[in-house]
Amino acid sequence: MGDWWLVVGGEYHSAITNQHSPMLNLNVDDAAAVVTGHSRGLGEAIAAELLARGVRVLGVARHENSRLAEQFSSKLQQVKLDLADSNALTRWLGSETLRRFLEPAESRLLVNNAGVLQPIGPPETQEVEAVWRAVAVNVGAPLMLTAAFVHATNQAERSERRVLHISSGAGRKAYAGWSIYCATKAALDHHARCIALGASPRLLISSVAPGVIDTEMQAEIRASTDDHFPERPRFVAMHRDNALPSAAQRAEAIVEYLLSDGFGSEAVFDLRDLQRSARGATT
Repeated sequence: MGDWWLVVGGEYHSAITNQHSPMLNLNVDDAAAVVTGHSRGLGEAIAAELLARGVRVLGVARHENSRLAEQFSSKLQQVKLDLADSNALTRWLGSETLRRFLEPAESRLLVNNAGVLQPIGPPETQEVEAVWRAVAVNVGAPLMLTAAFVHATNQAERSERRVLHISSGAGRKAYAGWSIYCATKAALDHHARCIALGASPRLLISSVAPGVIDTEMQAEIRASTDDHFPERPRFVAMHRDNALPSAAQRAEAIVEYLLSDGFGSEAVFDLRDLQRSARGATT
């Protein structure tokens, strides 16, 4: 059984100790993070949170982020890359850019955040190209990046390495109309489980479901139809009732977990468990 971690007053507290999980103190003052999909939404918020804490960030996305560049010019590097283009990604990973960025840091982080929701609907409505793009962005790119990240950091004997996949509750519960999205997120979860079992030295990994967030992806969900996604009315109601946390709110919790001593104690993790545990600890 893994550790249970409670968030009380912004701090993480272990309720049960897992003797097999390494408990490492991450040096935030000498950390570097690769964040995919940093141009908008949750990825932008995660990058901003890391940068605000002094972590150097290499953002990888189809578009650069001018807001982050203006605010964190000395800490942010950006690469314009379409993660659906596996050939372009392979060429970039074969260059020295990743290794040169990570090499000076004592603590190295990879946040596989980029993802796409489409295609929504039953298979008879799915465009083959959209299926291919979803698999490339949601699965192919994170697995390729993880392998390249480990290769680029394998020679540093004293460095710490952490990989965080942004997963979804949809990877753990089936939804009609989300066959591709659910399947790709489930793939990330199982990838993390397998790596955790392999016990690679100085490598921690966790596939994290952040819960619903007020981003453009939620707008995509609301713009779909009940025929294509029968759960749509529930998401419409959450937006109407202002029940969606902001990307910045969830990013703060994600980064807290990523940098905490508890990271990696669960290969597959739901961020909402921290919130539920915290509420229980304060009642």
